[in-house]
Amino acid sequence: MREVRVIDTTLRDAHQCLWATRMTTAMMLSMTDRLDRAGFEAVDLPCGAAHVDVAVRYLKEHPWEKVRLLCRSVTRTPMYGAVHSRSGTGFNVVPDDIGLLWLERLAANGMKRVRIFDPLADLDNIIPLLRFAKKIGVYAVGTLAYSHSPVHTDALFAANTRELIERAGVDAILLKDAGGLLTPDRIRTLIPALRAVMPKDMPLELHSHCVTGLAPLVYLEGVKLGVDRVHTSIAPLANGEAQPATQTIVRNLRSLGFKVELDDAIIDDLSEHLRLMAEQEGKPVGIPLEYDAFHYEHQVPGGMQSNFRFSLAQAGLSHKLPEVLHECARIRSELGWPIMITPFSQIVGTQAVLNVVHGERYRIVPDEVKKYALGYYGKLLAPVEPGILDKIVANGSKAIALTPPPLEPAVPGLRKKYPDIGDEERLLRYSFAGSQVDEMLAAGPIPTEYRIDQPLVRLLRAIARRPRLARVHIQTKELRLDLSATA
Repeated sequence: MREVRVIDTTLRDAHQCLWATRMTTAMMLSMTDRLDRAGFEAVDLPCGAAHVDVAVRYLKEHPWEKVRLLCRSVTRTPMYGAVHSRSGTGFNVVPDDIGLLWLERLAANGMKRVRIFDPLADLDNIIPLLRFAKKIGVYAVGTLAYSHSPVHTDALFAANTRELIERAGVDAILLKDAGGLLTPDRIRTLIPALRAVMPKDMPLELHSHCVTGLAPLVYLEGVKLGVDRVHTSIAPLANGEAQPATQTIVRNLRSLGFKVELDDAIIDDLSEHLRLMAEQEGKPVGIPLEYDAFHYEHQVPGGMQSNFRFSLAQAGLSHKLPEVLHECARIRSELGWPIMITPFSQIVGTQAVLNVVHGERYRIVPDEVKKYALGYYGKLLAPVEPGILDKIVANGSKAIALTPPPLEPAVPGLRKKYPDIGDEERLLRYSFAGSQVDEMLAAGPIPTEYRIDQPLVRLLRAIARRPRLARVHIQTKELRLDLSATA
């Protein structure tokens, strides 16, 4: 009986997809002891660009202190972080030494595993980081960012897998489908292609999203063909735009004859805790989505579609959403098929909105679009269409050089500029402009206690949200409560 291991994404990708990354550290800490005892292969550490950005700008929580707190509270199970090649925490390309220092500080604070990926599939962007991870004793996972396009072939993914193994000596391979684009048919050809170039004992991981409703089927087919580890989140923070539900995937794998060593009672307890948390915080829960073939054309992540709706509604252009999505598909083909994940999903999406709203394509070109087209982010898998490249160069900022200049190391300058603080705060000040870091620090220590309210308190909260109630009567064996509206 072959064993399949499960990697939990509840603390990172689940609420990033369903709650706009708004789960606080205290909420996470209320679950970490049980996550640590449940039997997961690893627990996803919320340390990527989106989590750092939200922590600093919105939650006012020190992201490095969050990493420390989580790694100290999860000691049996490896905490599994992510590093995004050369983009740092934003859309700008950062010098190599910034990425290396970021990785070193994650390891110093307790991260045991790291997956490193590049959305352009330019392996020169990540090989140095993977080698450094190995050097400092971190389990290094080479990551293949999946996309659906004429250039993202099985042969490409197999060649990149071989290169990650030979050049970086990775410990495992991860097929990361951030767009939820994999289908059962594609996984049946792709997994054998990857397995053919991997050592038999090297683990192969699979990560997808339920955007098209196919991810649960993709997982089962992938495991049959040689996937060893699957990334899931605990329902009700599963499905929707998040990962498949742990409970469902585990049940189905067992029914197919695979061994999955998870503590079902702990998972059920965590599931109820998440249900109550969502209810208490007024947050949505994940529900299965219907299949949408149009998603394979535009490939715009769900969160971005929400932003499109909001922005277009503010401009009185809500009816333009289908046109914007079609424009995203057109731009993506013109730009050489970038994968629709950060930062390229935002780059394509911004250009699409500008093209539609202004009525003339590429009349206004954001700096990031011009930098992408000129290779600032790395080698493109396919060239930008010549006519489109001419428009981008002509209408983009003249301050952007046609040939990307070499990036000078930034860490020595940071240490000189900020001599009296540590490297972690230096990295934050490098990443965030203005007073954002100061405002985050002024908020004080991160709250670490979170409790689910008692049923009566939850009831009163729910009543308070109801409009125009004239009278409320609550009675139990021990309590009688009458509330009446006053004029």
